[in-house]
Amino acid sequence: MPTTKEIFEKIHQSLSADSSRTGGLDAVYQFNLTGDDAGVYQIILKPDSVSVAEGETVPAHCTLELSAADFKDMVKGKLNGTIAFMSGKLRVQGDLGLAMRLQSVLSADSV
Repeated sequence: MPTTKEIFEKIHQSLSADSSRTGGLDAVYQFNLTGDDAGVYQIILKPDSVSVAEGETVPAHCTLELSAADFKDMVKGKLNGTIAFMSGKLRVQGDLGLAMRLQSVLSADSV
């Protein structure tokens, strides 16, 4: 099982290789992950670039708070983001519309 940091590195590689998956978004997603393998990570999307940062480096447009285990299940496609949100496993602050678009950005083949 890859670590949270390794997953974010893979997300960065995947999105950098195929930036069309970001749909031209100009947004900062922040992930506040709790539990084992916890951490704070950001995915910074620009129309022409993608970067991933550990920690809170810039203000986020959309902040997602969930356990690292649930995050790993989401990126593997085992946990639907909408179901996680509705069941209280995922809390979202900021732009809910961006949160809804995240699933297509973080499809299971990105990790």
